[in-house]
Amino acid sequence: MRWRRSSWGVILSLSTLAMADPTWPSPNDELEEIMYQVEGYRARQFGGTVIPCSSEASGPGRHNAAEWLRAAFHDMATTTNLGGVRRGGLDASLQYELTSSDNLGPAFNTTLKFMAEYYTSRSSMADLLALGVYYAVRSCGGPVVPITGGRVDAVAAGPIGVPLPQNTAFTFEQQFTRMGFSRTEMIQVTACGHSIGGVHENEFPEIVPVGSTANGEAPLDSTVAIFDNKVVTEYIAGNTTNPLVVGPSVRATRNADFKVFNYDANVTVRAMADATEFNNVCAVVLKKMIDTVPAGVILSDPIEPYFVKPVNMQLTLNSGAATMQLTGLIRVRTTNLGGDSVSGLTLEYKDRSGGNNCGSTNCKYSASLLGATQGFDDQFVWFPIDAVISTSTGISSFAVTLHMASGADQTFDNNGNSYPIQDAILIQKPQSCLFSGTSTVTAAVRNDRKSLPVSMFISYKTPTGNPNLPVPRLNNDTVLMTEGTCVGSYTFYTATYAGLGELAYASRIGVTSGSGSSALSDDFNAASELAGTCRSFQDPPSSLCTTGQASTPPGSSTTSSVGVTSSSTLSVDTTSSATISSTSTSPTGPTETLYHRETLGGYTLLGCRTESTVQGVRALGGAAFAYDSMTLEACMNNCTGYIYWGTEYGRECYCGDSLHQTSEDAPLADCNMVCGGDATQYCGAGDRLELYSTTASQPAPTATLAPKPTIPPYVRVGCYTEIPGGRALTGSSYADDAMTLEKCAAHCAGFTYWAAEYGRECYCGDTLDPLSEPAPEADCQTMVCAGDRYEYCGAGHRLELYRLATATSIPRV
Repeated sequence: MRWRRSSWGVILSLSTLAMADPTWPSPNDELEEIMYQVEGYRARQFGGTVIPCSSEASGPGRHNAAEWLRAAFHDMATTTNLGGVRRGGLDASLQYELTSSDNLGPAFNTTLKFMAEYYTSRSSMADLLALGVYYAVRSCGGPVVPITGGRVDAVAAGPIGVPLPQNTAFTFEQQFTRMGFSRTEMIQVTACGHSIGGVHENEFPEIVPVGSTANGEAPLDSTVAIFDNKVVTEYIAGNTTNPLVVGPSVRATRNADFKVFNYDANVTVRAMADATEFNNVCAVVLKKMIDTVPAGVILSDPIEPYFVKPVNMQLTLNSGAATMQLTGLIRVRTTNLGGDSVSGLTLEYKDRSGGNNCGSTNCKYSASLLGATQGFDDQFVWFPIDAVISTSTGISSFAVTLHMASGADQTFDNNGNSYPIQDAILIQKPQSCLFSGTSTVTAAVRNDRKSLPVSMFISYKTPTGNPNLPVPRLNNDTVLMTEGTCVGSYTFYTATYAGLGELAYASRIGVTSGSGSSALSDDFNAASELAGTCRSFQDPPSSLCTTGQASTPPGSSTTSSVGVTSSSTLSVDTTSSATISSTSTSPTGPTETLYHRETLGGYTLLGCRTESTVQGVRALGGAAFAYDSMTLEACMNNCTGYIYWGTEYGRECYCGDSLHQTSEDAPLADCNMVCGGDATQYCGAGDRLELYSTTASQPAPTATLAPKPTIPPYVRVGCYTEIPGGRALTGSSYADDAMTLEKCAAHCAGFTYWAAEYGRECYCGDTLDPLSEPAPEADCQTMVCAGDRYEYCGAGHRLELYRLATATSIPRV
């Protein structure tokens, strides 16, 4: 077992039975569920028409799995990859190309129409087409084709250019070269793509004469509904009935498979005659097919299933507003657990301050098994969550402890980050509704954020009205919400959106408080979960509103909530004086002044600094805390051991040993928000840090993201390509979610070469495969190291390559 200490003080971590989880939430969470929740409880049903492989759901002779596989190729085939610039690729342009002579028949229209049901702001049509390849191949018994996310949909048709049966072998090669495929890969992708399905007489009568088949389809090999290598072994043996090799296609010069397979004197297809080799080759070449995307599109790492995944976690303000309900599910992957099943789990959560002040619940909730789900290669079990949370103490994050039947426990804390959940803004589904194309949405916003704008985001579909454009348009809109009734420590905001039309049920809704780095959201809520009538909030509290009590964070003193009437709003001091700007009177003590503390403990004020301008990156990236009773002392104590810490937005605290290079000096007057837990202190402002350091004589250093010329005793060679279907360095390898260049160098000590790839992978070797070539430097500057965001660690199929300084040339295999 690999041990890791988490921020929860828990030492038990991922066992060797579980792969390292993605960090939740991930941009690929929607795709991950569609990909892995295939059958059983909460199955997403994406494979409805391709499972089993023999399914002819669209009509006799129409093998839907084969149609899905062909759809991805036809979509990708219009790409142009010349001069190092790729235009087109797998980008869902197929939806605009259905009337093209390249795309005969109803197959692609049917495929897109089915997949469009899963089209959302988090699952592009291009990603769904890629996922269709995984489903089609796997449901037919073929290899796992790794799936990445991040594809971007085209808004218009691509150029004509799909290979057609009447083309010459030379033309085929030129077309595949345009796509970025070698001659060998052309033969491989043709063989893999033609492992299932057949040729239809209605679309290709010159190849399959009308009336010559029982169901309108002539199969490409003898196992039409099994993904195997019969398409090549029968060809090699000379007993094939493939209509693209023998029969009328020969006289019509449309025997395309023969032209392609024979183009290198059958060398490639003979190498694929071994069943294992066939599967291995197909997994690689089909991945290349679906990962061929337009220039500028950055794909994620391959999507892997979580071992522990929170699903549909939702907070809802309960009647009376004294408590809120946390509902959702925890999904657990049981694939590799063998006979040791999961008998139950405990969700242990932190209060709003990051502490353990949860009243009678002791910050714990126990759950029992509810149901099971199967994927093609995985099994999962589900545990429902239905916990009551006090609104006075709130919730900020949680960890999950699995209780195994063997008696062992395993605790998961989201790779040391804990599973985050915010209680600042909640969509109130009971007080929201959807009826006749109109959605009314209510959000509960914590009163300490009432000075911030509240908005509703809605993503909805509208049909095109054109049968040749089966994918509806995805529309996105944002509207400001209107402040309404105050209920205890929360205030309701509402917005109504009309004109959603017949596909209103497919809408996704989010609510947001604030903007920029201060924004907090409850998003991607399914409109289909809303009732037809908005219910009234039951048992509202008295007219007095509160700012929302927060529990006491470590290192801070207890503070009480401030009562205001329902017509009041919380005020924020915006005076610019760096010294005395206002006074605060305590009920039990003398008046104190509000000013910037020059020193605190062993730290000195460096001034007011801007937040990082890089999206998703903080100026201080070591640790983060947020609670309503924030003070400078509390933040300092939270950041013990760090060189820097800073407060922001009155209630946030950030720690770090370096300051991001895009953070700049700002006027001290910009840091004008008082601390939530001490009205005599300043705690930064929106996108402004009240920054402290262990020493005032030292300017705030910045770490620069740039290639490192040396990692002694190695020197940087440059950015190099990975080789097709293999590895450029084969001496040793390992992967680490905390990968750095230094870690990779240490792992490869003694080897002549090492390289980082995909941000978290490390490869070593004494020789470099000759197929690995220099790549543009920009190719290796799209992915930082998982363990150090100031270092580059290669990219997809790109190596950040280093060699021993004593080696003067690049040895090749």
